[in-house]
Amino acid sequence: MIRDITIGQYYPADSILHRLDPRLKLNGTLIFIISIFLFNTFYGYIAVTIFLASIIKMSKVPFKFIARGLKAIIVILLFTMTFNLLLTPGDVLLQVGFLKITRQGLHSALFMGIRLTYLILGSSLMTFTTTPNQLTDGLERLLWPLRRIKVPVHEIAMMMSIALRFIPILLEETDKIMKAQMARGADFESGGIIKRAKGLVPLLVPLFVSAFRRANDLAMAMEARCYRGGEGRTKMKPLRYEGRDGLAYIVLLAYLAVVIVISIFEDRLPVIL
Repeated sequence: MIRDITIGQYYPADSILHRLDPRLKLNGTLIFIISIFLFNTFYGYIAVTIFLASIIKMSKVPFKFIARGLKAIIVILLFTMTFNLLLTPGDVLLQVGFLKITRQGLHSALFMGIRLTYLILGSSLMTFTTTPNQLTDGLERLLWPLRRIKVPVHEIAMMMSIALRFIPILLEETDKIMKAQMARGADFESGGIIKRAKGLVPLLVPLFVSAFRRANDLAMAMEARCYRGGEGRTKMKPLRYEGRDGLAYIVLLAYLAVVIVISIFEDRLPVIL
């Protein structure tokens, strides 16, 4: 399960998506996340699916690798869909005792499952195609106007980048510690909730110790390189928009226009479900 968490990982490949400006990818991800919550019919999700499939194809990241991140949220996904299916009032399709499956509940469960799935796929695709340094630079440039109101933009971007970078490192460390403790007889799977919680102590203690040690090593390395924040710092590779970024923005705006048109007129289209 731990290996299935792919957020924060970078997948090196030679694709046009990898070469795009990180500011464009951050804006595009935000627009995509907003778009998946705009629809109440399947017509809108047809456009979203075509757009997402095209982006995945362009990224040259294997779909199996991208979809692996869904395994980590499968319990949350099923739990959310079940609650929407059974607790949404409406026209009853099936009733077993006090449990009712309604047409509106089925509609809500399907849409919630699609939204969560596309949310994970779209967000993961950004980290797969963008290095942590690029994410830091892109986020810092996008938040740059906030410096006028004394917001520490560089520090916020740096913290977010470090957090994303440390996710796969800590997951790998957790996997190693878990295997070592299991070799010593630790049991993380059997028993009730309380027993499992107690069984996590041999895992959490060395994990926290390792995390603090890595944080201290990182702080010492930054101090040794005279890091003093973002004031007066220059970039070795400053961000510049190129022709492909302009074309990508046109495609993104076209997608946004299609999404808005469908969301406005979807009530006039025939109902699929």
